[in-house]
Amino acid sequence: PPPPPPPPPPPRFFFQAEDGIGSVDRSRGLGDVYKRQVVKLADAIFDASRASVDDPVKAWDDHNEKLRTKTNWLNDQNFAALQYNGPNTNLRVGLADEHEWMGGASKAQNGIICNPNIPSEEVFTTPHAHKVDGTVVSTKPLSYQGTLIENIKVTFKEGKIIEASASKGGEVLQKVLKSDEGASRIGEVALVPHSSPISQSGIIFYNTLFDENAASHIALGQCYSKCFKGELDLSPEEISKRGGNSSMIHIDWMIGSNEIDVDGIDQNGNVVPVFRKGEWAN
Repeated sequence: PPPPPPPPPPPRFFFQAEDGIGSVDRSRGLGDVYKRQVVKLADAIFDASRASVDDPVKAWDDHNEKLRTKTNWLNDQNFAALQYNGPNTNLRVGLADEHEWMGGASKAQNGIICNPNIPSEEVFTTPHAHKVDGTVVSTKPLSYQGTLIENIKVTFKEGKIIEASASKGGEVLQKVLKSDEGASRIGEVALVPHSSPISQSGIIFYNTLFDENAASHIALGQCYSKCFKGELDLSPEEISKRGGNSSMIHIDWMIGSNEIDVDGIDQNGNVVPVFRKGEWAN
């Protein structure tokens, strides 16, 4: 009998995760110009995801080790607060009691160590919902449910946003802040160096899961309950007691750049440099 026909070629773009496989092939029937743009976007994503190097697995092992070094250092410091200074920014973010910094690879529910988010450049923790004071501005646009919100500027007092504005999308921002009681407080603080691959690409993806890896950021709304030392299954009451925020939203927006300095304030009030001009100071 004749040999079986060869298998069909794989899709142009292929993604694999620890718990599943997905593919995207949308080039059929599209014009050449659009195809080139899709390829350009895919290349940018692969570069940002460290998939374009000779040994991506080693690249991720090395990157995870660097992130682990930073989280270990931050957890050893056990800062009471972070102080952000830069153009139009003077913000102090108190950190939740018994907070823990995380980032990079983590253990999935089936026990396998994997990177749940790719790309991933951040180390992050839970701030104290009632200990944020000062003013901060966004450094990149926020794309939220089809609306672009640009040049966000907010002022906090005792954890709550008391003034908020944006040069574009301001009405949507105001609605977001009124979503519930916790929407005008923050539930995450994350540090990302300006030298991250996405930042250096110069591309704004208008997708938070990518853009948040280009700059340090904060998130309105719900905190990460896992970012506490000790017990894994804290009750909502215990999370609140430690300073964690509760909300039905969690919206990241970028506040970091190469003009932002970040200092850690330790439990005795001493100041320790963390970021200088958008890069790790230690």
